[in-house]
Amino acid sequence: MVKWLISNQLIDYNHAVKFMEAKIQRIYDSLSDELVWLLQHPPLYTAGIRATDDDIVEKLFPVYKTGRGGKYTYHGPGQRIIYLMLNLKKRNKCDVKLYIRDLSNWIINVLKYFNITGEFKEDRIGIWVNNNGVEEKIAAFGIRVRKWITYHGIALNVSPDLSHYRGIIPCGLKDYGVTSMKELEVEVSLSELDDILKKEFYKIF
Repeated sequence: MVKWLISNQLIDYNHAVKFMEAKIQRIYDSLSDELVWLLQHPPLYTAGIRATDDDIVEKLFPVYKTGRGGKYTYHGPGQRIIYLMLNLKKRNKCDVKLYIRDLSNWIINVLKYFNITGEFKEDRIGIWVNNNGVEEKIAAFGIRVRKWITYHGIALNVSPDLSHYRGIIPCGLKDYGVTSMKELEVEVSLSELDDILKKEFYKIF
Protein backbone atom coordinates (compact mmCIF):
# COMPACT_ATOMS: atom_id res chain seq x y z
CA MET A 1 0.00 0.00 0.00
CA VAL A 2 1.28 3.45 -0.94
CA LYS A 3 0.50 6.35 1.37
CA TRP A 4 0.66 10.02 0.37
CA LEU A 5 2.02 12.86 2.45
CA ILE A 6 1.50 16.48 1.38
CA SER A 7 3.45 19.19 3.21
CA ASN A 8 2.09 22.70 2.78
CA GLN A 9 5.00 24.48 4.46
CA LEU A 10 8.51 24.79 3.00
CA ILE A 11 10.58 21.80 4.15
CA ASP A 12 14.24 22.13 5.19
CA TYR A 13 16.39 19.99 2.90
CA ASN A 14 18.41 18.23 5.61
CA HIS A 15 15.23 17.43 7.49
CA ALA A 16 13.78 15.88 4.32
CA VAL A 17 16.82 13.66 3.78
CA LYS A 18 16.80 12.45 7.39
CA PHE A 19 13.07 11.75 7.14
CA MET A 20 13.53 9.72 3.96
CA GLU A 21 16.47 7.72 5.32
CA ALA A 22 14.50 6.79 8.42
CA LYS A 23 11.42 5.97 6.34
CA ILE A 24 13.16 3.64 3.89
CA GLN A 25 14.69 1.71 6.77
CA ARG A 26 11.23 1.23 8.25
CA ILE A 27 9.91 0.13 4.85
CA TYR A 28 12.79 -2.34 4.55
CA ASP A 29 11.98 -3.68 8.03
CA SER A 30 8.30 -4.05 7.02
CA LEU A 31 7.32 -1.55 9.70
CA SER A 32 5.92 1.10 7.38
CA ASP A 33 3.99 1.46 4.14
CA GLU A 34 5.54 2.86 0.99
CA LEU A 35 5.23 6.63 0.69
CA VAL A 36 5.02 9.39 -1.90
CA TRP A 37 5.83 12.76 -0.32
CA LEU A 38 4.75 15.97 -2.10
CA LEU A 39 6.44 19.13 -0.86
CA GLN A 40 8.36 22.32 -1.59
CA HIS A 41 11.79 23.48 -0.43
CA PRO A 42 13.03 27.02 0.24
CA PRO A 43 15.44 28.24 -2.48
CA LEU A 44 18.55 26.04 -2.55
CA TYR A 45 20.89 24.07 -4.78
CA THR A 46 21.64 20.39 -4.39
CA ALA A 47 24.72 18.60 -5.67
CA GLY A 48 24.35 15.02 -6.84
CA ILE A 49 27.16 12.47 -6.85
CA ARG A 50 28.33 13.61 -10.31
CA ALA A 51 28.38 17.34 -9.49
CA THR A 52 31.58 19.32 -10.11
CA ASP A 53 32.59 22.82 -9.02
CA ASP A 54 32.61 23.89 -12.67
CA ASP A 55 28.81 23.72 -12.68
CA ILE A 56 28.47 26.39 -9.98
CA VAL A 57 28.28 29.86 -11.53
CA GLU A 58 27.30 31.85 -8.46
CA LYS A 59 26.20 30.63 -5.01
CA LEU A 60 22.93 32.51 -4.85
CA PHE A 61 21.51 30.01 -2.36
CA PRO A 62 22.81 27.37 0.07
CA VAL A 63 24.34 24.30 -1.57
CA TYR A 64 23.61 20.84 -0.14
CA LYS A 65 25.65 17.79 -1.07
CA THR A 66 23.47 14.75 -1.45
CA GLY A 67 23.77 11.09 -2.35
CA ARG A 68 21.26 11.16 -5.17
CA GLY A 69 22.26 10.68 -8.80
CA GLY A 70 22.97 13.54 -11.17
CA LYS A 71 24.68 16.93 -10.88
CA TYR A 72 23.47 20.31 -9.61
CA THR A 73 19.85 21.30 -9.55
CA TYR A 74 17.71 24.01 -8.02
CA HIS A 75 14.79 23.65 -5.63
CA GLY A 76 12.44 26.40 -4.55
CA PRO A 77 8.86 27.58 -4.08
CA GLY A 78 6.59 26.93 -7.05
CA GLN A 79 8.27 23.62 -7.74
CA ARG A 80 6.51 20.38 -6.85
CA ILE A 81 9.04 18.08 -5.22
CA ILE A 82 8.04 14.42 -5.40
CA TYR A 83 9.97 12.08 -3.12
CA LEU A 84 9.14 8.41 -3.66
CA MET A 85 9.93 5.71 -1.13
CA LEU A 86 8.97 2.52 -2.96
CA ASN A 87 10.07 -1.08 -2.46
CA LEU A 88 11.18 -2.25 -5.90
CA LYS A 89 11.86 -5.76 -4.65
CA LYS A 90 8.30 -6.29 -3.49
CA ARG A 91 7.15 -4.92 -6.82
CA ASN A 92 9.39 -7.44 -8.64
CA LYS A 93 11.04 -4.56 -10.46
CA CYS A 94 14.68 -4.60 -9.34
CA ASP A 95 15.72 -2.58 -12.35
CA VAL A 96 16.74 1.05 -11.86
CA LYS A 97 16.49 1.91 -15.55
CA LEU A 98 12.96 0.53 -15.65
CA TYR A 99 12.10 2.55 -12.54
CA ILE A 100 13.37 5.75 -14.20
CA ARG A 101 11.37 4.95 -17.31
CA ASP A 102 8.23 4.37 -15.20
CA LEU A 103 8.77 7.72 -13.45
CA SER A 104 9.21 9.37 -16.83
CA ASN A 105 6.01 7.91 -18.24
CA TRP A 106 4.16 8.99 -15.12
CA ILE A 107 5.23 12.63 -15.43
CA ILE A 108 4.68 12.63 -19.21
CA ASN A 109 1.11 11.46 -18.63
CA VAL A 110 0.55 14.13 -15.96
CA LEU A 111 1.81 16.86 -18.30
CA LYS A 112 -0.35 15.48 -21.12
CA TYR A 113 -3.41 16.05 -18.93
CA PHE A 114 -2.50 19.76 -19.00
CA ASN A 115 -1.86 19.69 -22.77
CA ILE A 116 1.94 19.79 -22.40
CA THR A 117 3.96 17.33 -24.48
CA GLY A 118 6.83 16.00 -22.41
CA GLU A 119 9.58 13.75 -23.73
CA PHE A 120 11.99 11.22 -22.24
CA LYS A 121 15.55 11.32 -23.57
CA GLU A 122 17.82 8.30 -23.20
CA ASP A 123 20.97 10.44 -23.05
CA ARG A 124 19.80 13.10 -20.57
CA ILE A 125 17.55 12.16 -17.71
CA GLY A 126 14.50 14.23 -16.91
CA ILE A 127 11.46 15.36 -18.86
CA TRP A 128 11.88 17.77 -21.75
CA VAL A 129 9.54 19.98 -23.74
CA ASN A 130 9.88 21.77 -27.05
CA ASN A 131 9.40 25.46 -26.30
CA ASN A 132 9.27 27.36 -29.61
CA GLY A 133 11.90 25.12 -31.15
CA VAL A 134 14.14 25.01 -28.06
CA GLU A 135 14.43 21.90 -25.90
CA GLU A 136 14.02 22.80 -22.23
CA LYS A 137 13.76 20.70 -19.09
CA ILE A 138 10.54 20.89 -17.11
CA ALA A 139 11.20 18.07 -14.63
CA ALA A 140 14.51 17.00 -13.12
CA PHE A 141 15.16 13.52 -11.71
CA GLY A 142 17.58 12.60 -8.96
CA ILE A 143 17.08 9.19 -7.40
CA ARG A 144 18.80 6.87 -5.02
CA VAL A 145 18.11 3.23 -4.21
CA ARG A 146 19.13 1.48 -1.00
CA LYS A 147 18.32 -2.20 -0.45
CA TRP A 148 16.01 -1.86 -3.47
CA ILE A 149 14.00 0.88 -1.77
CA THR A 150 13.89 4.19 -3.61
CA TYR A 151 14.21 7.68 -2.23
CA HIS A 152 14.76 11.24 -3.48
CA GLY A 153 12.84 11.65 -6.75
CA ILE A 154 11.49 14.37 -9.04
CA ALA A 155 11.36 18.16 -9.16
CA LEU A 156 8.57 19.36 -11.47
CA ASN A 157 8.59 23.05 -12.36
CA VAL A 158 5.11 24.44 -11.88
CA SER A 159 5.72 28.16 -11.30
CA PRO A 160 9.18 28.69 -9.75
CA ASP A 161 11.32 31.78 -10.28
CA LEU A 162 13.37 30.51 -13.22
CA SER A 163 15.99 33.24 -12.72
CA HIS A 164 17.17 31.29 -9.67
CA TYR A 165 18.70 28.73 -12.02
CA ARG A 166 21.31 31.23 -13.17
CA GLY A 167 23.59 30.32 -10.27
CA ILE A 168 24.24 26.83 -11.67
CA ILE A 169 24.53 24.90 -14.91
CA PRO A 170 21.43 22.75 -14.34
CA CYS A 171 22.30 19.05 -14.52
CA GLY A 172 25.61 20.05 -16.15
CA LEU A 173 23.88 20.73 -19.50
CA LYS A 174 25.10 24.07 -20.86
CA ASP A 175 23.23 23.92 -24.15
CA TYR A 176 19.72 23.45 -22.77
CA GLY A 177 17.39 25.64 -20.76
CA VAL A 178 14.74 25.09 -18.12
CA THR A 179 11.09 25.95 -18.24
CA SER A 180 7.92 25.57 -16.18
CA MET A 181 4.24 24.94 -16.63
CA LYS A 182 3.62 28.65 -16.01
CA GLU A 183 6.23 29.59 -18.64
CA LEU A 184 4.27 27.39 -21.05
CA GLU A 185 1.13 29.37 -20.15
CA VAL A 186 -0.42 26.62 -18.04
CA GLU A 187 -1.71 27.98 -14.74
CA VAL A 188 -2.32 25.21 -12.23
CA SER A 189 -2.46 25.09 -8.45
CA LEU A 190 -0.32 22.58 -6.59
CA SER A 191 -3.45 20.95 -5.16
CA GLU A 192 -4.89 20.43 -8.65
CA LEU A 193 -1.56 19.05 -9.85
CA ASP A 194 -1.39 16.71 -6.85
CA ASP A 195 -4.78 15.23 -7.73
CA ILE A 196 -3.55 14.36 -11.23
CA LEU A 197 -0.23 13.04 -9.91
CA LYS A 198 -2.14 10.61 -7.70
CA LYS A 199 -4.55 9.59 -10.45
CA GLU A 200 -1.82 8.88 -12.98
CA PHE A 201 0.53 7.24 -10.46
CA TYR A 202 -1.65 4.17 -10.07
CA LYS A 203 -1.79 3.60 -13.82
CA ILE A 204 1.98 3.01 -13.83
CA PHE A 205 2.78 1.79 -10.31
